[in-house]
Amino acid sequence: MVRWCGSGYAPAHFVFSLNEGIFYGILRDMAKKESVKKVVVPVPPVYEASMSATSIRKGFPWRWVLIGLGVLLLVLGSVNKGLVLAAVVNGQPIFSWQLNNTLRTRYGQQTLEGMIGEVLIEKEAQKSGVVISSEEIQAKQKEILSSLGTEVSLADFLQFQGLTEADFNQQLRVQLTVEKLLSKDLTVTDADIDNYIATSSSLLTATEPAALREEARKAIIGNAVSEKLQSWFLDLRQQSNVVKFL
Repeated sequence: MVRWCGSGYAPAHFVFSLNEGIFYGILRDMAKKESVKKVVVPVPPVYEASMSATSIRKGFPWRWVLIGLGVLLLVLGSVNKGLVLAAVVNGQPIFSWQLNNTLRTRYGQQTLEGMIGEVLIEKEAQKSGVVISSEEIQAKQKEILSSLGTEVSLADFLQFQGLTEADFNQQLRVQLTVEKLLSKDLTVTDADIDNYIATSSSLLTATEPAALREEARKAIIGNAVSEKLQSWFLDLRQQSNVVKFL
């Protein structure tokens, strides 16, 4: 069974960019010089002292540039300490770049694969014309929260899972997209629903007959999607052209 929220399966965000080289042509304007008669007056030659690279380096205010950069770093650090420092342990700093490097080393491949998967699913949805509305996401959100009990709020759920609402909604969007893609040719009959209620009533929580049948229908679809998911996604991944640089 694939779990779709929290620590379960949910492809993370992925953005893939290519740096394109930009070539600039150099255009030179040619202007015609008009000859003008001038009175030639003897003038003593004037010699300009050429500036060497050493004198240019000496004349450039490097000191003030370094001071300015230092002040800028101090200002940024005071406004948002997280830009420079991740933590201070008994006076020893852990810098943000150290944290980023560690996260990239330990979880970079896993996160990247999740982001790649999300892009592939999104492209497949575009080809199939599958669209998820905000109303569907809100309905799924309420369905999950209601299954956890009346005392669980969205804020409590997000805090427990370590998610923002935007992250949670994105996971729901991916889940609903996959469900639509894999269940578009699936037909659930009344006999299927009756059989599921008879054999798996302990898994259902609804009490009203109509709600019970709807819950059973969704469970049947979810089971069918779970059975297809792994092989479907592996085929999708193998057929794609992915170039990784991490």
